[in-house]
Amino acid sequence: MISKFTDLGISEEVAHAMDDMGWEEPTPIQEAAIPYGLKGHDLIAQAQTGTGKTGVFGALILCIIPAHQKLPSAIVLVPTRELAVQAAEEIGRLAKYTGHICIPIYGGASIEKQVDQLNAGVDIIAGTPGRVRDLIERGYLNLSLIKTVVMDESDRMLDMGFIKDIEFIFKACPTERRMMMFSATMPEDIKRLAADYMTRPKEINVSKDEIMLDLTKQYYISVGRRNKSWALTRIIDIDKPKALIFCQTIKMVDTLEQRMTEHHYKVEALHGDMPQSRRERVMDDFREDKIDLLIATDVAARGLDIDDVSYVINYDMPDDLDTYIHRIGRTGRAGRVGTAVSFVTSAEEYLIREFELRTGMKIEKREVPEEEGMKDSIRKVTDYDQLSDPFGMVRFEINLGKNDKVGKVSLADYICRTGRIMDAAVGKIQLGLNASVVEVHRDFGNRMLMDVPRTKYRDKQINVRVLDRK
Repeated sequence: MISKFTDLGISEEVAHAMDDMGWEEPTPIQEAAIPYGLKGHDLIAQAQTGTGKTGVFGALILCIIPAHQKLPSAIVLVPTRELAVQAAEEIGRLAKYTGHICIPIYGGASIEKQVDQLNAGVDIIAGTPGRVRDLIERGYLNLSLIKTVVMDESDRMLDMGFIKDIEFIFKACPTERRMMMFSATMPEDIKRLAADYMTRPKEINVSKDEIMLDLTKQYYISVGRRNKSWALTRIIDIDKPKALIFCQTIKMVDTLEQRMTEHHYKVEALHGDMPQSRRERVMDDFREDKIDLLIATDVAARGLDIDDVSYVINYDMPDDLDTYIHRIGRTGRAGRVGTAVSFVTSAEEYLIREFELRTGMKIEKREVPEEEGMKDSIRKVTDYDQLSDPFGMVRFEINLGKNDKVGKVSLADYICRTGRIMDAAVGKIQLGLNASVVEVHRDFGNRMLMDVPRTKYRDKQINVRVLDRK
């Protein structure tokens, strides 16, 4: 195992740590970037989450800079607190046999504790631009001995408005240094930053074909908004996964956490409005298997790095491909098979086709799992939004037809009268011999399904059932 990494030029100490971490062989980005980095080249790499880029800059830093220094020799800039903690932890694991000290620096935590850590001596800093700049301006952080500067998730940092802080930090570092930039996309701002601060960088592109999703089985379930929690509990009760569940909004995360807790599921929430201390506790609980279900916004899509997540569930479907890839990249890691399931409403099914077309990956349709004799934790309801066509019409079958001497007009009149349904809410009627299919607007769905069957037509008991969309 070790030889597969030492063949790239990585030291035996770092390769040994990789072996202890269960890394079996270099990823494409590691194979492409590490040899250039060891030769002293600046690097600019386009790589998605889950491609092993932390292993690239972590290994290079540990092979380049000395250990046991008073002042830091390397700095890694990341956009979020979570990524600062994760980068520091992963570099710490890689430094198991080298002795390098790496600490996270980020806002929302005690600045005094971070100053004490700096004064004790560190080799590597993994930090967010705002807190790093703050410590420099206060005179607590000295970057005069920096030999390597890394920007991870560069596009996201620029999107978050960190450009002035980043340039301030660059200018606080020595002119002679190595630089590495990693970004999922390469907008013009990234290219300009590279041109201004890097020296003839080697450009490396891990294309979307090489995204580390080969161990992730991708499915979608066609389910309406009102039955998502029912479908979720079915999956949890039957498949029993360690799952990361994504919602689009903070409000939805909190709502779903409350509902799942009310039904006695051990879940926790993670989003940007929570205090940092609570976010760290929640992530520790998830890592240490104190909970199996974590409901999160996209703050965790790039900010949570746990190898044993067996399921990613898109409770809310993302509307862009990059977010989808970042989310499902949280499973199928470290040689383990993972599953990604997306809940897709009828109005969102076009996204599945679009994502398949753009990636060449198949996203298979899956039904909500069933198990004989099981009792649902959350009851399934009739979701008329999911069942309706673009005009809001829902198809119902009623056990009246030509053999009952009923015509389209008389059937429509009967439905409107007994169900208290507006004339305009009844659409097409297809008469059969013993049963007919009637379109009724979703706003009157409950009346059609509940009120009409309470009546009789010429002594015949009426039955109505809702039909799936064609």
